[in-house]
Amino acid sequence: MTEEHRNEDRTTFALPLRVAAELAGSFLVCFTIYMICTFGTAIYGLDLAFIAVGTAFAYFAVTVALGAISGGQLNPAVTVAAMLTGRTKVLDGILYVVAQVLGAIAAGGLLKWILPTSDKVTIKTWLTPVVNGFDAGSVSNATTSQASVSFGINLAIIVEVIASIIIIAAAMRTTDRSGRPDHSYAPAVGAAYGVGVAMTYTITGSALNPARATGIAIFAQNQKLSAEPLQQLWIFWVASILAAAIVALVMIIADMSSKHTAKKPASADSAVDATVESDDQAADEPAQIADAEASSEESEDSAADSSQDATPDDDEKKD
Repeated sequence: MTEEHRNEDRTTFALPLRVAAELAGSFLVCFTIYMICTFGTAIYGLDLAFIAVGTAFAYFAVTVALGAISGGQLNPAVTVAAMLTGRTKVLDGILYVVAQVLGAIAAGGLLKWILPTSDKVTIKTWLTPVVNGFDAGSVSNATTSQASVSFGINLAIIVEVIASIIIIAAAMRTTDRSGRPDHSYAPAVGAAYGVGVAMTYTITGSALNPARATGIAIFAQNQKLSAEPLQQLWIFWVASILAAAIVALVMIIADMSSKHTAKKPASADSAVDATVESDDQAADEPAQIADAEASSEESEDSAADSSQDATPDDDEKKD
């Protein structure tokens, strides 16, 4: 099957199926990340590289599996950027965001349900590495507080915005104007999430996706963490939407600029054609004048000949 046929097939999926794909995809991605950050770090003490690579492959695998149905946005920030640039219809985008958040909440609920606890291993032990936050809510708070420093709100917003810009830009760059992803979408987006985690995990726990932050924050609330997750959740939505707006604005300006630039050569060609035509007309004028003079001389000669021919006849009549 050709790429053109595959693109045509993707346009035939009904909206409910596309929304279901976003819900299922969000659930799978978020549950995988939650598992990596809880069981992986709490039991084996896995490092940042493992979390970054695991997150990258989670998005990559789920996008490969479901991207052909809905586009594999799986992130409200990507969806908002797609809506702002006209790649996703507004109604579709709103339903996608709702599905993404519900999928993340389902993943958070399932994780909370399966986590084993005891007097020595409390729920706080499990949830601290997976909850997104800043300052006292940062995953590095236990370490930074000993050095009398903290990762405050400004730092959290800056790194989340920059990392989200990388992710959104990668997603937008590998989709066409109708929102269909190309063959490089999954690896590009997966790599972008990996880079984002490497940038942000020690500071905010790497939200990079407000749905991912929301899904675990709901079930980590009132669990005696250093900071209440729902009170800090807003910055992950603000950072993501801001990043989406920045990417969309740049894309819109670039698109307008390219259209304006495309018109200039056409105008220049028209001007050149007009100049050439004017030069041709100017060059033809002497020839036209010469032709007119020649025609005039021929007319005069013909008139003279006619006069001479008429004279003998007149003399004969007189005789």
